[in-house]
Amino acid sequence: MLDVVSNCPIEEAMRVLSGRWPTLLLYYLKDRPKRFSELRRDNPTISHRILTLELRKLEQAGIVTRTAQGGFPLHVEYDLTAHGRALVPLIDSLGTWWSAARASGAVPPAQRRPHTQSRSPVAQ
Repeated sequence: MLDVVSNCPIEEAMRVLSGRWPTLLLYYLKDRPKRFSELRRDNPTISHRILTLELRKLEQAGIVTRTAQGGFPLHVEYDLTAHGRALVPLIDSLGTWWSAARASGAVPPAQRRPHTQSRSPVAQ
C-alpha cells in the first residue's frame, strides 16, 4: 500500500474505501450478513480474487467481520462491524446526493456496459 502523505484522516479512510468495490460491498452488507457467493451475485463483474482481497482489506480495517461455521462445505458469512455500520448513513447520503445531481441534470446518466461472461481460452 502507498504511504500516507498527510495527517488528514480523510486520506487514511480513502485508502480503505477508495476504488470501485469497497463501498459497493458495504452497501450490499448493510441489511444483513451475506455469504461470499451472495456477494458475487450482487456484484457479477467482480472476480473471485478481487472480492477476496477487498473483503480481507475491509476485515483488516475493522469494517467487516468474517465468521466461518464448520461443516462441509464450509459456511462463511460476512457482516458489518459497529464501525462498518457507522458508514451506512454516509453511503446512503452519497447515493441520495448522486441521484439528486443526476435528476437535476448536473451529471449525465451512467452508461452501463453489458455484462459478458468471460470465456476460458479452451472454449474459444
